[in-house]
Amino acid sequence: MRWAALGVVYVVWGSTYVAIKFTIETMPPLLSAGMRFVTAGLVLALLLRGRVRLTRPQLRTAVLLGLLLPACGNGLVVVAEQSVPSALAALLVASVPLYVVVFRRVGGERPSYVTYAGVVLGLAGLAVLLLHDVGGSAWWGPWLVLLAAFGWSLGTYLNGRLPSGDAFAMSAVEMLVGGVVLTAGAVVAGERPVLSEVSAQSWWAWGYLVVFGSLLAFSAYVYVLDKLPVSTVSTYAYVNPVIAVLLGVWLAGERFGPVQLAGGLLVVLAVLLVVRAERNCRT
Repeated sequence: MRWAALGVVYVVWGSTYVAIKFTIETMPPLLSAGMRFVTAGLVLALLLRGRVRLTRPQLRTAVLLGLLLPACGNGLVVVAEQSVPSALAALLVASVPLYVVVFRRVGGERPSYVTYAGVVLGLAGLAVLLLHDVGGSAWWGPWLVLLAAFGWSLGTYLNGRLPSGDAFAMSAVEMLVGGVVLTAGAVVAGERPVLSEVSAQSWWAWGYLVVFGSLLAFSAYVYVLDKLPVSTVSTYAYVNPVIAVLLGVWLAGERFGPVQLAGGLLVVLAVLLVVRAERNCRT
């Protein structure tokens, strides 16, 4: 079950970047992301039908993770993809395991030298991607994705260190909290949907994100975080970009030149080094 869930995270999340791009072509970004998580959270809560209850400490954890994972980690990516190609967004988000290493060091752990080498290599890859993209995206786009990756990484790091309950109940609360925050942000930002202007392609992409990106993949992610080591779960970070790049080029007509390819390979290689080094340290 846990390996099947990790496989879902591998494949489905790589496809969500291009689905987000299609969604926000005719839908407001914050509102589309907010309603996506509210809808998925409500559906999951209805499926649970109150059979699983969380204690107050577990509920506080779920609220915090809802702010860090769906709201910050995903919501900021959706906003950034107004400017950033989906493939570049996926490669920047691949920095998540590198952030986690930093959090672990701050928390008093001592990662291996190979892990540190991976972090340095990853930073070099991110620098290549950011420098090459100058002029291709609005200046704030790539940095917003990196901020989103920071929030997602912090949520991932804290997940195993705070009181946690049933994975599906936690997932439902996290999506509802994140969805409400994003929807509130949409209201503050003055986003107003004009349903007659929303294309069929955007509706299909949004529905895909609700069912597969949120109900299936996000719940699977929360589940495997509770069942597998973070170092193992983090391997999704070098599978997702490959899928995202291929789909971005194929479906969205995005261009991916040799310099971007080199930067992306550096990031993926860095994540591979970090994950393998962490796994070796614990075996």
